[in-house]
Amino acid sequence: MDDGKTTEPKAKWWSRPTPGRSTRTAPQEPSPVEDAMPPADAPAVSETPQDAPHETPAPEPAPAGPPSPEPLAPSVQAPELPAPAPQAARPLHEPDQYSTPPYGGPGPWAPAPPVQRPTPAHGTPVPPPYAGTNGSGMTLPPAPAPVFQAPHPQPHAQPPSPQWLQYDPWGAPRQPLITQPGPPLGPDGRRRSRRGPVLIGALLLALVAGGIGGGIGAYIERNGGLTAVELPQDERNGGGRAPDSVAGIAASALPSVVTLHVSGTTESGTGTGFVLDDRGHILTNNHVVAPAGSSGDITVTFSGGETASAEIIGTDSGYDLAVVKVSGVSGLKPLPLGNSDNVQVGDPVVAIGAPFDLSNTVTSGIISAKDRPITAGGEKGDGSDISYVDALQTDAPINPGNSGGPLVDTDAHVIGINSAIRAADSGSTTEGGQAGSIGLGFAIPINQGKRVAEELINTGKATHPVIGVSLDMKYTGDGAKVGAEGADGKSSVTEGGPGEKAGIRPGDVITEVDGRRVHSGEELIVKIRSHRPGDRLKLTLTRGGKDLSMTLTLGSATGT
Repeated sequence: MDDGKTTEPKAKWWSRPTPGRSTRTAPQEPSPVEDAMPPADAPAVSETPQDAPHETPAPEPAPAGPPSPEPLAPSVQAPELPAPAPQAARPLHEPDQYSTPPYGGPGPWAPAPPVQRPTPAHGTPVPPPYAGTNGSGMTLPPAPAPVFQAPHPQPHAQPPSPQWLQYDPWGAPRQPLITQPGPPLGPDGRRRSRRGPVLIGALLLALVAGGIGGGIGAYIERNGGLTAVELPQDERNGGGRAPDSVAGIAASALPSVVTLHVSGTTESGTGTGFVLDDRGHILTNNHVVAPAGSSGDITVTFSGGETASAEIIGTDSGYDLAVVKVSGVSGLKPLPLGNSDNVQVGDPVVAIGAPFDLSNTVTSGIISAKDRPITAGGEKGDGSDISYVDALQTDAPINPGNSGGPLVDTDAHVIGINSAIRAADSGSTTEGGQAGSIGLGFAIPINQGKRVAEELINTGKATHPVIGVSLDMKYTGDGAKVGAEGADGKSSVTEGGPGEKAGIRPGDVITEVDGRRVHSGEELIVKIRSHRPGDRLKLTLTRGGKDLSMTLTLGSATGT
C-alpha cells in the first residue's frame, strides 16, 4: 500500500545478511545511524512507517566463532516526517571503485559491534580458506562463506569476494594464518609426544658435557692447574746445627777424614783413615794397606777433594792397625782422640767413611756393647795374620770401605776405629762379592789404637802383652786351657816367663781375668791384648777340680 512515501530502498547497516530479514522505508535525508555496522551475528532490525513495532524473524545460526552478544533491543519506530519534494536519491558516500563498505560510528541506540573486521586493500593477496581448531587440538571444518548482499546497487561497484569475508584474524578458536606446523598425529588422533627426543637430547648433552668436564679436570689434576705452578717454600735461613747433633758432629769431623786408594801387584782396595797430627800421620787398618805390600801405591783423598801420595810408617796385624804419612800437605786438621774406657752402652755415636768407595759417608747409631772379643783375618793359615780385638760393638751401619774410619762421640772425638762387621751370609765371597752391614759393627777401642799408633810412629813396630803360655785352641770346654806341650815338643809354659813365675802349670784351665769370665782361648788372648805390657792381672783357674787364684805381670813381645 502506498502511503505517499518513497519506496526506494534506503541504505542499511553493513552486516552479514540474515535470511528472512525485512526492510523499511525512511525519509531521503541521511540518518545518523546509516554508517554504523552492527555485530555480525546480531538479529536484523526493520522499521515501518507505523508506530507499532514489528518483530524481526529469528536469526539463522552463525558459523562457528566467538559467542554472539546479547540480542539487540526491539526495533525502534521512526517518526513520521512530511514528505519532501521529489529529488534524486543521493548515496551517503561517494561511489568507491574498490567497493569498500563505508565506515561510520554506530548510533546512540545501537550496541557496539563485538569485532572490528578490517577489509584488506584492493589487490592484497589473501590465503585460501583454512580450518581452525576448537582450542583442544581438534580440527574444525572450514566455515561456509557468507553470502554478500549489497544494500542497493551503486554505479561501478562490485560485490566483494567471498574469501574476504572468511578472513578473520581475531576469530577464536581459529589459528593464525602464519604458524609453525605441529607434531604429527598418532593413530588415535592425538599428537605424538616430543618428550622422548627431548630426553634423549638432554642425555646426550649431559654425556658430552660430562666428558668435557672430566677431560678438563684430568688435565688440571695432571698439570696442577691451567696456569704455571709456583710452590711455597720456607725462606728462613737454615742456620747452623747444634754441635752435638749428627750434622754438627759430621761438620766438625769430616775435614779430618780421608779416603785411601791402595793398589799392589796382585790386588787393590779402598779404605778410610783419619789425621792424627799436623805432620801428616794418618791412622787406618792393617788390612786396608796390606794389598800395597812393599812396592804398592797409596793415594790419600781429603774431604775437600785434594789428593796426595802416602807411605807406610808401620803396621801390626795382631791389632789390625797401620800408620801412613803424607808429605807436602799443609792445613791438616787432626781429629781429637777420646777415651774409650769412659764409653757406656747406649751412647750415641757417628761413623764416617767411604763404604764401597762412597767418600764422606756419615752414619749414626749407638754403642751396642763393650769388650766384644773378636778375631779377624787368618787368610795365611798359620795364624800370623789373625787380629784379636776387645771391640766396641755398634749398630751404626758399617760396610766394606768404612774400615779404618773413625767412630766418634757427640763431642766429635774418636772413641774407636771401625774394623769389622758380622755378615749374615758369606756365600758370595767366592765370586768376589762383599757382604753388607746387618747392624753388627765392631771398632777397635781408641785407647788401644793410641798406644799402637804411638809405637808404630816412634819405632815402626808395636809391642804385645803376653803371659808366656801356649793354649790348646782345640779345647771345647768352658775356659782357656793351657796346652800339654808347646811347639817343637817344648813345655807349654815358657821357662822364666810371667806364667811360670805366677805358678801356672800345663793343663790348667783359666776361667777369669780381673773378675771377668773367659770362655775360650781366643777370648783370653783378646783380654790380655787389651792391656799394656807391664800391667798386673788377677787370674782365676781350675786345677784337678780345685779353683785357684794368682796374680801375674804381663810381659812384652814384638808384634808383626
